[in-house]
Amino acid sequence: MSERAAPFYCPYCGDEDLRPSEASEGSHGAWECAACNRAFQLKFLGVLAQGLQRHDAGGKQI
Repeated sequence: MSERAAPFYCPYCGDEDLRPSEASEGSHGAWECAACNRAFQLKFLGVLAQGLQRHDAGGKQI
């Protein structure tokens, strides 16, 4: 897969003015936020072996 994951908003300030970071070599997948002037990367960590377990009802019951 050659497409990079595109974030919808900055994880620090929530602004949507993001652009791919090309500041340094090896920054593949890095993004820059114009509002808070931070750079960040999205990273896939892996698949959970057992999946997520919910302990509550998960919403309103009617």
